[in-house]
Amino acid sequence: MRQTDMLKAPIRSVFFSYLAPSVSATLVTSIYILADTMMIGRGVGASGIAALNLLLPLYSAYYGFGMMCGVGGSVLFGFSRGKGDEEAAKGYFTTALLLAVLLAAASIGLCAAFFDPLLILLGDTPSLNPYSVPYGRVLVAGSPVFVFSSFLQAFVRNDGAPKLAMAGVISGGVTNVILDYVFIFPLGQGMAGAALATVMGTCLTVLILCTHFFSKENHLKLAGGFSLKRAFAVASNGLASFILEMSGGFVTFIFNRQLLAYVGETGVVVYSIISNAALVVKSISNGIAQAAQPLISTNYGAGEHGRVGEARSLGIRISLFAGVLFTAIGLLFPVPLSYLFLDPSDEVLSMAVPAIRLYFIAFIPAAWNIMCGTYFQAVVKPQLALANTLLRGIILNSLFVFLLPVFFGVEGIWVTVAVSEALTAAVVFWFMKKETN
Repeated sequence: MRQTDMLKAPIRSVFFSYLAPSVSATLVTSIYILADTMMIGRGVGASGIAALNLLLPLYSAYYGFGMMCGVGGSVLFGFSRGKGDEEAAKGYFTTALLLAVLLAAASIGLCAAFFDPLLILLGDTPSLNPYSVPYGRVLVAGSPVFVFSSFLQAFVRNDGAPKLAMAGVISGGVTNVILDYVFIFPLGQGMAGAALATVMGTCLTVLILCTHFFSKENHLKLAGGFSLKRAFAVASNGLASFILEMSGGFVTFIFNRQLLAYVGETGVVVYSIISNAALVVKSISNGIAQAAQPLISTNYGAGEHGRVGEARSLGIRISLFAGVLFTAIGLLFPVPLSYLFLDPSDEVLSMAVPAIRLYFIAFIPAAWNIMCGTYFQAVVKPQLALANTLLRGIILNSLFVFLLPVFFGVEGIWVTVAVSEALTAAVVFWFMKKETN
C-alpha cells in the first residue's frame, strides 16, 4: 500500500483492507500450536497435551523476542516514514534486524546449554518427561525461525504488504497441519514429529516473507549499521510487545505450577484446553489491533491527529465486539470446546466446563487492553504500553493466582485472568482519558 493511501484514503477502507490480512496472520500463528495440540491429543493422549502446555512458555519467549524487535522497530520505521525521513526509517530497520539476530543466537545457545534445568523449571514431572524431552529438543533447535517469523511479519505488514504477511503465515500454518498429521499418524513420530512439523511450517513462512525484499515496493533497506541509540529505542518501544507475548508464557507457567499443586495433572490438561482457546482469542485481538497500528503510527508521524483518533476509535469498537462474541461462546459452549482438543474423561470434563466459563469472562476487558496497548505503542508512548502490559500480564496475575485460590480453591485460579484484565482495563481507561484530553 502506498504511503499516500495511509495519509489520505478513508480510514475505514484502509483499516478493513488491513484487518483480514492482520487477523489471518496472527490467527494462523496460533494455529501452529492448536494443530499440535489437536493432533497430539488424538495421536498421543492427554499426557502429551500436558507436556506441550508445559513447553508453551518457550514459544512465547521466541515469538516475544521477534515481536520486540519487529513491532518496536516497525513502529519507529512507520513513524519516520510518516515524517518523510527515509534514512532514519532504514536505520531503524537495520538495527532491529541485527538485534533480532543477536536474540535468536542467544535463544538457541542458552536453551540448548541449559535444557534439562529449563524443563525442571517449567514443571516437568517423571510421567511427562518422555513427552516433553523429544518435543522440547526440536523446539529449541528451531527457535531462530520463530524469532524471525514474528519479526518479519511486523515489518512486512508495516511496509505496505499485509497480504504477503498473510500469505506467508497461512502457507506455513497449512503446511504445519499437514505435516503434523503425517509425522504423528502414518510415520508414528509422536511428540518429536509434532515439533518438527511446527518448525518446518515456520521455515516456510519466513521464506515467503523474505520475498518482500525483492519486491519493487520494498522499503526495508539496510543502512547505517548497528546503532546502540536506535537499538535502545527499538527495544524500549517493543518491550510492551515482548512482555505481552511473554506474559502469556509466564501466566501458563505459574498456572501450571498452581494447578499441579491444587489438582494435579488433570488441572494442567484442562488448562491446556483453555490456554489454546485463549491463544486463538488473543491472536484475533492482536490482529485487530495490528490492523490499526500502521494507520495510527504513520498518521501520528505526519501530524494527522484527527485521523489517528478515527483509527483508534474504529479499532476499539471492533475489538470490543470480538471480545463479547468470544465470551458468549465460552459461556454457551464449554463442552464442544473441550471435545475440540481431545476425548475428555468424565473427570476432565467436569472440571473443564466451569473453568472455561470463568476464564472466558476475561476476553471483553482483554480486547480493550490489547487495543489500547497497541495504540500507546503506535503513538510512541512506550511507558504507557509497558504499564498496561505489566499490569495485565505479570503483576496482577502473579498476585491473584496465589491469593484467590486461598479463598476460593481451584475456581480462584480459573477466575484470576478475568479479575486481572478488569482491573487493568480500569487503569487503562484512565490512561486513555489523560492521553486524549
